[in-house]
Amino acid sequence: MRAYCFDRYRLALPPGHRFPVSKYRLLRERLEGHPGLVLIEAPAASDGELALAHTPQYVGAVVEGHLQPAQLREIGFPWSPEMVERARRSVGATIAAARSALSDGVAANLAGGTHHASADKGSGYCVFNDTAVAARLMQAEWHRRHPATRGSLLRIAVIDLDVHQGNGTAAIFRDDDTVFTLSMHGASNFPFRKEAGDLDVALPDGCRDEQYLDALDLALVELWRRHRDALPGLIFYLAGADPHEDDRLGRLKLSAAGLAERDRRVFEQARTRGIPVVVSMAGGYGRVIEKTVEVQVATIEAACRSCRQWNNRAA
Repeated sequence: MRAYCFDRYRLALPPGHRFPVSKYRLLRERLEGHPGLVLIEAPAASDGELALAHTPQYVGAVVEGHLQPAQLREIGFPWSPEMVERARRSVGATIAAARSALSDGVAANLAGGTHHASADKGSGYCVFNDTAVAARLMQAEWHRRHPATRGSLLRIAVIDLDVHQGNGTAAIFRDDDTVFTLSMHGASNFPFRKEAGDLDVALPDGCRDEQYLDALDLALVELWRRHRDALPGLIFYLAGADPHEDDRLGRLKLSAAGLAERDRRVFEQARTRGIPVVVSMAGGYGRVIEKTVEVQVATIEAACRSCRQWNNRAA
């Protein structure tokens, strides 16, 4: 399985900043040499690619350093050329993983999941929305390869299991019936003003494994019910580690085993229906960051198993 990384592109943060940028390096180091996994340096998304989901004015303000102080406060990062390059690579990693998934069945971005960014602004440590850009680009590329389909587009599902609602993704695809957004998140967590998606599942503080997995099963049943006439051709899976019981920002109480079972169910249900999956790591803010990394390693291992099973079936 191919996984795309870009942690060598540093994010310049002031001392004491809350964003755990070290987790990306730690994750890559844990996965180096992992059997069945190929790590690839992510390319940078172009301005034109970013404009598939963001306004040209916003893209230009980010790239040229013209964001207002209030906009930077909402994003949570100071502006720097390094911030811009890293944000481009986050999107580029998901684009590359999406292309890989369409050929191999499963692929990964070892970061990404920047679901709070909407068309004209960033928010919550999210500069550009990697899922939205990649989804729009995959639809455009699919249409070029299948001109006989005329006006039809590749149907896409976003399964967002980060503990925070994917408000930016929901906003971008609000009026787009070719992209289905499912978000399962903490009811009382950020963002405090939610953006209605196609299917939102709000969970109470303290939610544990059994309740969470029951809710996931019901959500997936509903996802397939709404696609009974035509399945999605691609799934973007945001496998946030922040529902974990050790997470500083999560407020849920899932165990590592519960999160591993969550991943297994998502990959299995997609694979049995023949739907490729792009997985991104999304959030994770462990009190002990190594625990977040352990959860993410388990997610990538589950993705590798699913990719292997996908290719065994194809053979």
